Amino acid sequence: MKVEIWSDVMCPFCYIGKRRFEQALAGFAQQEDIEVEWKSFQLNPNMVTNPAISIDQYLAEVKGFTLDHAKQLNNHVTQMAAEVGLTYNFDRSVVANSFNAHRYSHLAKKQGKGIEAEEQLFRAYFTDGKNIDDLDTLVELGTAIGLDATEVRKTLESNAFADEVKRDIAEAQQLGIQGVPFFVMNNKYGVSGAQAVPVFEQTLQKAYTEWQQENPKPKLEIIEGESCGPDGDC
Repeated sequence: MKVEIWSDVMCPFCYIGKRRFEQALAGFAQQEDIEVEWKSFQLNPNMVTNPAISIDQYLAEVKGFTLDHAKQLNNHVTQMAAEVGLTYNFDRSVVANSFNAHRYSHLAKKQGKGIEAEEQLFRAYFTDGKNIDDLDTLVELGTAIGLDATEVRKTLESNAFADEVKRDIAEAQQLGIQGVPFFVMNNKYGVSGAQAVPVFEQTLQKAYTEWQQENPKPKLEIIEGESCGPDGDC
């Protein structure tokens, strides 16, 4: 059963939601039947990468908050993140447009490294204070999960995977997704936001039960005969 997750690298609730979903999935008895696919979403496609200002300053300017209020909001989210074992260092986070990071994640997904790429992008942005719009940073992240450095650099220097990112965003619009994280299970059930673990558990079970009914495993009528087993007995 497929679970599609729309998110943006710069969304603090997306990383928290990722952890809570993973906790639910870890306790799900049929987790081997679950396929997770990450999808691109941009909260602010017009954001200009600017390492010279802090996230607090950016939030205050964009939302019209005072700097103190912006810091209070980020401190609150930091506490939420800590509850699921994440460390947020907003004082180190770099204001950066996420489009290239999404292109990078599509390259990683094509090579079977999509989940690993999402995790390291979140960690790079929220914990390590790295510029996720910087080419050298993305090459470094790619090599850390086994991607070829030359291929990552060549891909990001071109316009590769731009259409894939835009298609994900268009699909989100068609589904009526207005915020992230957003989880779609079995193309039937949507979970919006970094919900509590039990919400993910209940929705996973409901979606899986229906998926299992729609996709029953084949039952074979077996005629026994002489054969050899994997333990070497013949």
